[in-house]
Amino acid sequence: MEQTHTSHTTTTATPGAQRRVLVVEDDQTIVDAIAARLRAEGFLVQTAGDGPAAVDTAEAWQPDLLILDVMLPGFDGLEVCRRVQAQRPVPVLMLTARDDETDMLVGLGVGADDYMTKPFSMRELAARVHVLLRRVERAALAAATPRSGILRLGELEIDHAQRRVRVKSEDVHLTPTEFDLLVCLANTPRAVLSREQLLAEVWDWADASGTRTVDSHIKALRRKIGAERIRTVHGVGYALETPAP
Repeated sequence: MEQTHTSHTTTTATPGAQRRVLVVEDDQTIVDAIAARLRAEGFLVQTAGDGPAAVDTAEAWQPDLLILDVMLPGFDGLEVCRRVQAQRPVPVLMLTARDDETDMLVGLGVGADDYMTKPFSMRELAARVHVLLRRVERAALAAATPRSGILRLGELEIDHAQRRVRVKSEDVHLTPTEFDLLVCLANTPRAVLSREQLLAEVWDWADASGTRTVDSHIKALRRKIGAERIRTVHGVGYALETPAP
C-alpha cells in the first residue's frame, strides 16, 4: 500500500485565517506543492495518502475543508467523500486526473462542492479554497437570519429557513452549493443568468475560467429536480423555468 504521509503545522497567519485544510493525495510531489501554497496563505494543513487515513484524519482533526483526489489507494476519493460527509458536513474540492464529465457528476453527487482537473495552477487552487470557505461563512450567516416562508414555483418548493427542497412534495437532497445555485436562479425566475453571474453570486468567483464548474453543477441539479426545470440559453447561461401565471 502507498505510504500515508501525515503532517501538522502551525503558522503565523493573519488573524482569522487559521482554517484547517486536509489534503488527500497519494502523489507526494502534488501534496508538497499544495501544502506549501496553503501554508503560505495562512492555513493549517494536514495530509493523508490513502482513503482509510483520510477518513481517520478527518474524524480526529475536524478540518474546515477537504482537498480530495479521486484516485487513492485503499478506497477512492468518492468513498472518502461519502464517509466524511456522513460524519459531518464539510466543503470538498475534488481533484481528478481525467477531464471526465461522469466522474465530475458522481463527485458532486456524493457531496463534493467543486472540482479541478489536473494539471492546475496553485494560484487557482488557493483561490478556489478561499471561495469555498467564504461560501460556507455566507451560508452560516444566512442560516442565522433566514428568509421566512417557502418559495413555491409550481411543484418546486424551496424552504429557505430549513434549506430544504421538495419536488411534488418529495424531499430532494441537494449539496450546499446546489441549494445556493437553485436559490440564485429562483430569485429571478425565467430570467437568464449568465455563467459569469452565477459564478460571482454562488462561488464569489470573478474569473470566467470556472464556467465549466457551473455547467457541471447545473447538470447535477437537473438530475435531482428535473431537467425541464432549468433552461439552457446557448452562449448565454441558464434560467429557472416556472409555470405560466
